[in-house]
Amino acid sequence: MDMNGSERIEAPIEDVWRALNDPECLRQAIPGCESLEKTADNAMTAKVVLKVGPIKAKFEGSVELKDLNPPHSYTIVGEGKGGLAGFAKGGAEVSLVEDGPSATILSYTVKAEVGGKIAQLGSRLIDSTAKKLAGEFFAKLGTLAAGEPAAI
Repeated sequence: MDMNGSERIEAPIEDVWRALNDPECLRQAIPGCESLEKTADNAMTAKVVLKVGPIKAKFEGSVELKDLNPPHSYTIVGEGKGGLAGFAKGGAEVSLVEDGPSATILSYTVKAEVGGKIAQLGSRLIDSTAKKLAGEFFAKLGTLAAGEPAAI
């Protein structure tokens, strides 16, 4: 599955970068995220509960941030296992560009692979669910990044 898009976030680039690297902010923004813990400067573990069609699963996985170019870009690489429901792995290239002094354009390109029962649901359902989850994530991230810096 490949997906790309961009979002205009009403916050300066430094605030958006901070939100993208703050485990608590990410935990709040990721749909279904139960926990997100930093394990190293550029690595985290997560527990996420997701429903894709009729399948609801708890995924446990790891995320690594690579190719960091603050505050302009990084690559996220991750993998999660959901038991019998299957697995998901992939990555995203994320870039930030200033859009004036108080707004940022966040662009992303995602490449992901799923397996197990979830993969049997078909690409249309998986793609539409992924787009919905991405939309929820970026909307919440934008809200958090635009808030007071102390709230991030």
